[in-house]
Amino acid sequence: MLAWLAQPAGEKRSRGIMVFPEIFGVNAHMRDVTNRFATLGLSAICPELFHRTAPPKWECSYTDFPTAMPHMQAVKEPALESDVKATYNWLKTNTAAGDNIACVGYCMGGRTSYLANSAVPLKAAISYYGGNMPGFLHRTQNLAAPMLLLWGELDHHIPAEHRNQVTSAMREAKKEYIDIVFSNADHGFFCDARQSYNASAAKLSWDIVQSFLNARL
Repeated sequence: MLAWLAQPAGEKRSRGIMVFPEIFGVNAHMRDVTNRFATLGLSAICPELFHRTAPPKWECSYTDFPTAMPHMQAVKEPALESDVKATYNWLKTNTAAGDNIACVGYCMGGRTSYLANSAVPLKAAISYYGGNMPGFLHRTQNLAAPMLLLWGELDHHIPAEHRNQVTSAMREAKKEYIDIVFSNADHGFFCDARQSYNASAAKLSWDIVQSFLNARL
């Protein structure tokens, strides 16, 4: 499994983050986001989660859902958990982060963040508009870290019912979470390469993410 690694300049601080991509691969946007976390002083790694079915360095355009969908559908929960654990262990062993590690994910990666938070001992987990999240709610009891959930209310891919199922499950399990819905934002609002990009929501969410990570790492 290949991955994009970005290391902070200068003195290596003992903080790390796994960055889980959208269904379009570890593309220019995901590499840029991973680099942004490195500028905050984190060792950041973005793994290629489609490595079992797609060639190395695979990516596709944001409008080419038919090409991306078979790869996403082929990713099963046990394999995804294995990839999360491999990424976590690599980051822990090969950087200065130690076990001071968080995760963040976008779209399919947001859902992966939920799984990761139940699979490895994270210090913080962030999910941007994670799709099909109810499919992982059986893992809620095992969530290790506080979770930051970021959604767009205009997102037709993720109904309010799904958002509420996630928060209800976490509340019942007495897990710590922060649930934020941007009323004027659509799916993919953080991605400046997509038509649904919302600059104000992206900026505010980035500020919140930094505060959340600074409080937990």
